[in-house]
Amino acid sequence: MQSPPRKEGGFGNRQENKGNRVNILYIYPHPDDESFGPAQVMSFQKRQGHEVHLLTLTRGGATKQRHKYGYSIEEMGRIRHREMLSVAEALGLSGMRVLDLPDSALKEMDPREIERIVERQIESVQPQVVVTYPVHGISGFHDHLVTHSVVKRVFTAMKERCLWLKRLAFVTLREEDALKSPHFKLSGSTPEEIDCIVTAEECDVRSNLNALDCYATFQDTIEKTGIKGMVGLQAVFEIFQENHTPPLVDLFEGL
Repeated sequence: MQSPPRKEGGFGNRQENKGNRVNILYIYPHPDDESFGPAQVMSFQKRQGHEVHLLTLTRGGATKQRHKYGYSIEEMGRIRHREMLSVAEALGLSGMRVLDLPDSALKEMDPREIERIVERQIESVQPQVVVTYPVHGISGFHDHLVTHSVVKRVFTAMKERCLWLKRLAFVTLREEDALKSPHFKLSGSTPEEIDCIVTAEECDVRSNLNALDCYATFQDTIEKTGIKGMVGLQAVFEIFQENHTPPLVDLFEGL
C-alpha cells in the first residue's frame, strides 16, 4: 500500500458553527483549480463571516510547465505549494491543506485509499457544505473526474452518519460560457442543471486576480487562457440530489 501522503499547511482548529456562520470545504486535485474556479466566491464567503477551507489533493508537480524551468516533479511540487500559501493569504482562507498524492496519476490509485484520505480531511473540518468538480470535470482531465467520483462517494456515505454534513455542490460553467473557450474543449451545465448562482463583489474579483498572480510559474498559461478576463462576479453550481428553480443565490440557503 502506498505510504500516507505528506500534509502541508493545515486547517487549524475547527470552529463550531455559530449563528449563520457555515463551514465550507472546497476539494480540488491541483493547485490553481480554485483560482481558475470560484475563488471570487471563496473570498466573498469568507468576508461574509463563513469558515472557508481548501483541500488540494496533489502538489501539481507533474505539470508540463516544469520542463520550462528544468524542475523535477518534486521540485515543481514544492514551488507550487509555496505559491498556494500565498493564494491562501490572498483569498483570506480560514484554512488550507495541500496533500502530496501523485499528480496526474490519481486514476492509478486504489480509489478506496483516496476515499479514506478525503474522509479524514472532511472529518477534520466538519463542513456543512462540500464543493468539488462536476461529473464532467469541466476540462475532462482524469484527475478532475476521479476527484468528483471520490468526493461524491465519500459525501454520500458520510451523510448517513454525520448530521453536520448537509450539502454537496459542484462548481461548473454555464454551457454557453464553456463553448466560448478559444483554447480548450470545456464542458458546462444546462440552465436546468444549475441550482445556485452566487454573486460576489468587485473586491472579491480583485482577490481572485491576486490569487492568480500568486502562481508565478503559470503566468504564461494564465495569459494564454485569458482567464483573468473571464473572472466575473458570478459563479454557478450544481447541487447534488437537489433541484432549485429558480437557482439559489447562496450555497448555504435552506440549510
